[in-house]
Amino acid sequence: MSSNRQSRALAALLITFGIVLAWSAIRPHDYFTWILETWPALAALLVLAATYSSFQFTTFVYGMIWAHAVVLLVGGHYTYAEVPAFNWLRDHWQLARNDFDRVGHFMQGFVPALIAREFFLRRRVVKRRWAPFLVVCVCLAISALYELLEWRAAVAFGSASDAFLGTQGDPWDTQEDMATALVGAILAVTLAAPLHNRQIARMDPDALARSATGPVA
Repeated sequence: MSSNRQSRALAALLITFGIVLAWSAIRPHDYFTWILETWPALAALLVLAATYSSFQFTTFVYGMIWAHAVVLLVGGHYTYAEVPAFNWLRDHWQLARNDFDRVGHFMQGFVPALIAREFFLRRRVVKRRWAPFLVVCVCLAISALYELLEWRAAVAFGSASDAFLGTQGDPWDTQEDMATALVGAILAVTLAAPLHNRQIARMDPDALARSATGPVA
C-alpha cells in the first residue's frame, strides 16, 4: 500500500477511534471501571504515535489494533458483563453468561500476535521458522500479566473492581480467558499469516526473505 493510501487509512482510523472514544466516555457504567478497561487503548495510541517515525506497521495491523481498541472502549462503557448485544445473545441462546469478555480476550491474543509477528519478521529479531512459537509465547505472557493485574486490582479495590473482573460467577474465568487468548494468537500466526505476509511484502519487499536468515549478529 502506498504511503498516501496508508496515511488516508490511518486518518480514517484515528477519526473513528476518536468518535468511539467520545461515545465511550459519555455516561459509562462507572468511570473507575471505564479507566481500568480503556487505558490499554489510550496507552497504545500514545506508543504508536511516539514510534511512528521509526517503525510503521502495515495497514492490516493498524486496522486490527483499531478493532481491539473499539472492543476495549465498548467494554469500558458497558462493562464486559453487560454489553447489550451479548446480553441478547445470552438470553436468546440460553447461554450461561455474557460472552463479550471472551471477544476481548480473543483480541488480546490475536492482535498482539500480529504486532509481535510483524516486528519480529521485519526487524529480524528471530528466524522466521521460530516466529510462530515465540509470538504465541509473548501473547501468553501478556495474557498472564493482565490476569495478574486483575488479581491485584481485586486485592487493592475489593468490590469496586467487580465490574472490571467480570468473572460472572465462573470459577475458571482466568484460565478460560488465557485459553481464549491462546486460540487468538494461534489463529493469528496460522490463518491470518498469508494475508499478513502479503501486506508485509508490499511495505517491505525484502522483509520475509531477510527474516529467513534470522537476526543480525
